[in-house]
Amino acid sequence: MLELILKPWPWYISGPMISLVLLLLLWSGKTFGMSANLRTMCAAMGAGKRYDFFDFNWKDQIWNLLVVVGAIGGGFIAAQYLSLGTTMDLNPQTITQLQQYGIQDAGTAFMPEALFGSDNWNDPKVLGLLIVGGFFVGFGTRYAGGCTSGHAITGLSNLQLPSLIAVVGFFIGGLFINHLILPLLL
Repeated sequence: MLELILKPWPWYISGPMISLVLLLLLWSGKTFGMSANLRTMCAAMGAGKRYDFFDFNWKDQIWNLLVVVGAIGGGFIAAQYLSLGTTMDLNPQTITQLQQYGIQDAGTAFMPEALFGSDNWNDPKVLGLLIVGGFFVGFGTRYAGGCTSGHAITGLSNLQLPSLIAVVGFFIGGLFINHLILPLLL
């Protein structure tokens, strides 16, 4: 029985569970999105005194901060206590392509050392990519009016055309980076 819990859940169980949470949020008049939490945290720390963008009643969004805590805590519990220690099932072609990029433990480690190892923090190239990537993600979520989870889960379920356009843009951007830019960086 325990092994059934520890195995990854199939889409036909996890998908309806996400839908149920979304329906409960919609029923209660709330919307889901992770990037809004940064604004809430900044407002809670007093940024509203200097910038109008952060001047709102952040206490109405405490529930959404709990979503972040739950996501982090749930991820930790799942990785530490509910995992069989197995790796992700990757397509053999993906493993071969990643090995060509220098990621030799692709397909054998859940977090390949070449990407997530502590030595990477000493590499100026990696730090530069993290800073530039963080800027683009932050700018992009603000420019698009939300993040991928907010648009793809809440926006699409509300049949919002701007969310559809944003999600299509996210996918096009991801494919562009993955196939044209990432090979140049790795």
